[in-house]
Amino acid sequence: MGYCSVVTTELGPIVVEVDERGAVTRIEIGCAERPDLASDRSGERLCAPVFRQLSEYLDGTRRRFELAMAPAGSDFQRKVWDEVIRIPYGSTMSYGEIARRLGNTAFARAVGAANGANPLPIIVPCHRVIGADGSLVGYGGGLDIKRRLLDLEAGVVAGRQTGLDFG
Repeated sequence: MGYCSVVTTELGPIVVEVDERGAVTRIEIGCAERPDLASDRSGERLCAPVFRQLSEYLDGTRRRFELAMAPAGSDFQRKVWDEVIRIPYGSTMSYGEIARRLGNTAFARAVGAANGANPLPIIVPCHRVIGADGSLVGYGGGLDIKRRLLDLEAGVVAGRQTGLDFG
Protein backbone atom coordinates (compact mmCIF):
# COMPACT_ATOMS: atom_id res chain seq x y z
CA MET A 1 0.00 0.00 0.00
CA GLY A 2 1.29 3.46 -0.82
CA TYR A 3 0.64 6.91 0.52
CA CYS A 4 0.93 10.30 -1.09
CA SER A 5 0.84 13.95 -0.34
CA VAL A 6 1.03 17.16 -2.37
CA VAL A 7 2.87 20.37 -1.55
CA THR A 8 3.06 23.64 -3.47
CA THR A 9 6.59 24.89 -4.15
CA GLU A 10 8.33 27.51 -6.26
CA LEU A 11 8.34 24.85 -9.00
CA GLY A 12 4.60 24.29 -8.73
CA PRO A 13 2.85 21.40 -7.03
CA ILE A 14 4.97 18.39 -6.15
CA VAL A 15 3.36 15.02 -5.49
CA VAL A 16 5.32 12.58 -3.35
CA GLU A 17 4.38 8.93 -3.00
CA VAL A 18 5.91 6.66 -0.38
CA ASP A 19 5.42 3.05 0.59
CA GLU A 20 4.23 1.87 4.01
CA ARG A 21 7.81 2.15 5.33
CA GLY A 22 8.16 5.75 4.14
CA ALA A 23 10.52 4.89 1.25
CA VAL A 24 9.99 7.26 -1.69
CA THR A 25 8.48 5.51 -4.70
CA ARG A 26 7.53 8.44 -6.96
CA ILE A 27 7.82 12.21 -7.26
CA GLU A 28 5.94 14.31 -9.77
CA ILE A 29 7.02 17.93 -10.29
CA GLY A 30 4.75 20.66 -11.61
CA CYS A 31 1.86 18.27 -11.97
CA ALA A 32 -1.66 19.51 -12.36
CA GLU A 33 -3.81 19.32 -9.26
CA ARG A 34 -4.71 15.68 -8.73
CA PRO A 35 -7.86 15.21 -6.64
CA ASP A 36 -7.39 11.44 -6.98
CA LEU A 37 -4.23 11.84 -4.88
CA ALA A 38 -5.79 13.60 -1.95
CA SER A 39 -3.53 13.41 1.07
CA ASP A 40 -4.54 11.74 4.27
CA ARG A 41 -2.86 12.09 7.65
CA SER A 42 -0.78 8.92 7.14
CA GLY A 43 0.43 10.20 3.76
CA GLU A 44 1.29 13.61 5.16
CA ARG A 45 3.20 12.06 8.08
CA LEU A 46 5.12 9.57 5.91
CA CYS A 47 5.88 12.17 3.22
CA ALA A 48 6.99 14.89 5.68
CA PRO A 49 10.70 13.88 5.69
CA VAL A 50 10.73 13.95 1.89
CA PHE A 51 9.12 17.40 1.77
CA ARG A 52 11.54 18.69 4.43
CA GLN A 53 14.56 17.57 2.41
CA LEU A 54 13.08 18.87 -0.86
CA SER A 55 12.48 22.23 0.83
CA GLU A 56 16.07 22.31 2.09
CA TYR A 57 17.30 21.51 -1.42
CA LEU A 58 15.19 24.30 -2.94
CA ASP A 59 16.46 26.70 -0.25
CA GLY A 60 20.03 25.82 -1.24
CA THR A 61 20.91 24.26 2.11
CA ARG A 62 20.85 20.58 1.07
CA ARG A 63 23.09 19.07 -1.58
CA ARG A 64 22.45 15.37 -0.97
CA PHE A 65 19.30 13.51 -0.02
CA GLU A 66 19.25 11.02 2.82
CA LEU A 67 16.03 9.14 2.17
CA ALA A 68 15.00 5.54 1.74
CA MET A 69 14.10 5.02 -1.92
CA ALA A 70 12.08 2.29 -3.60
CA PRO A 71 11.68 3.34 -7.24
CA ALA A 72 10.17 0.82 -9.64
CA GLY A 73 12.40 0.10 -12.62
CA SER A 74 14.36 -2.49 -14.58
CA ASP A 75 17.87 -3.53 -13.61
CA PHE A 76 19.29 -1.33 -16.39
CA GLN A 77 17.23 1.68 -15.27
CA ARG A 78 18.44 1.21 -11.71
CA LYS A 79 22.06 1.09 -12.92
CA VAL A 80 21.52 4.35 -14.80
CA TRP A 81 19.88 5.99 -11.79
CA ASP A 82 22.77 4.82 -9.59
CA GLU A 83 25.15 6.65 -11.95
CA VAL A 84 22.94 9.75 -12.04
CA ILE A 85 23.00 9.92 -8.23
CA ARG A 86 26.81 10.03 -8.45
CA ILE A 87 26.83 13.24 -10.53
CA PRO A 88 28.12 15.87 -8.09
CA TYR A 89 25.87 18.72 -7.03
CA GLY A 90 26.33 21.67 -9.37
CA SER A 91 27.81 19.48 -12.13
CA THR A 92 26.42 17.94 -15.29
CA MET A 93 27.16 14.83 -17.31
CA SER A 94 26.09 13.75 -20.79
CA TYR A 95 24.10 10.65 -21.64
CA GLY A 96 27.17 9.36 -23.47
CA GLU A 97 29.37 9.82 -20.40
CA ILE A 98 26.93 7.80 -18.31
CA ALA A 99 26.84 5.10 -21.02
CA ARG A 100 30.65 5.00 -20.96
CA ARG A 101 30.59 4.55 -17.18
CA LEU A 102 28.21 1.64 -17.72
CA GLY A 103 30.68 0.07 -20.11
CA ASN A 104 29.32 0.84 -23.58
CA THR A 105 28.96 4.22 -25.29
CA ALA A 106 26.34 2.69 -27.59
CA PHE A 107 23.98 2.74 -24.59
CA ALA A 108 23.54 6.54 -24.79
CA ARG A 109 19.98 6.37 -26.14
CA ALA A 110 19.04 3.68 -23.62
CA VAL A 111 20.51 5.89 -20.88
CA GLY A 112 18.30 8.72 -22.14
CA ALA A 113 15.22 6.49 -21.99
CA ALA A 114 16.10 5.29 -18.49
CA ASN A 115 16.73 8.86 -17.36
CA GLY A 116 13.34 9.86 -18.79
CA ALA A 117 11.68 7.07 -16.79
CA ASN A 118 13.23 8.25 -13.51
CA PRO A 119 10.38 8.23 -10.96
CA LEU A 120 12.36 10.30 -8.41
CA PRO A 121 13.36 13.59 -10.08
CA ILE A 122 15.47 15.95 -7.97
CA ILE A 123 16.35 13.12 -5.54
CA VAL A 124 17.82 11.12 -8.44
CA PRO A 125 19.05 14.31 -10.12
CA CYS A 126 18.22 13.60 -13.76
CA HIS A 127 18.22 17.37 -14.35
CA ARG A 128 22.04 17.11 -14.25
CA VAL A 129 22.08 14.97 -17.41
CA ILE A 130 22.58 16.99 -20.60
CA GLY A 131 23.22 16.47 -24.30
CA ALA A 132 26.72 15.74 -25.61
CA ASP A 133 26.94 19.33 -26.91
CA GLY A 134 26.02 20.76 -23.50
CA SER A 135 22.43 21.50 -24.44
CA LEU A 136 19.50 20.97 -22.14
CA VAL A 137 17.45 18.10 -23.45
CA GLY A 138 14.47 16.29 -22.02
CA TYR A 139 13.05 16.70 -18.55
CA GLY A 140 9.73 15.39 -17.31
CA GLY A 141 8.97 18.65 -15.49
CA GLY A 142 9.91 20.71 -18.56
CA LEU A 143 13.15 22.36 -19.63
CA ASP A 144 12.31 25.55 -17.70
CA ILE A 145 12.34 23.60 -14.43
CA LYS A 146 15.52 21.78 -15.47
CA ARG A 147 17.22 25.14 -16.10
CA ARG A 148 15.97 26.51 -12.77
CA LEU A 149 17.36 23.50 -10.87
CA LEU A 150 20.73 23.77 -12.61
CA ASP A 151 20.80 27.53 -11.96
CA LEU A 152 19.95 26.93 -8.29
CA GLU A 153 22.84 24.49 -7.92
CA ALA A 154 25.24 26.75 -9.82
CA GLY A 155 24.31 29.67 -7.56
CA VAL A 156 24.88 27.65 -4.40
CA VAL A 157 28.24 26.35 -5.64
CA ALA A 158 29.31 29.88 -6.60
CA GLY A 159 28.09 31.25 -3.25
CA ARG A 160 25.41 33.46 -4.79
CA GLN A 161 22.00 34.12 -3.27
CA THR A 162 19.80 31.07 -3.73
CA GLY A 163 16.12 30.74 -4.31
CA LEU A 164 13.94 30.19 -7.31
CA ASP A 165 12.27 33.57 -7.70
CA PHE A 166 13.37 34.37 -11.23
CA GLY A 167 10.45 36.77 -11.80
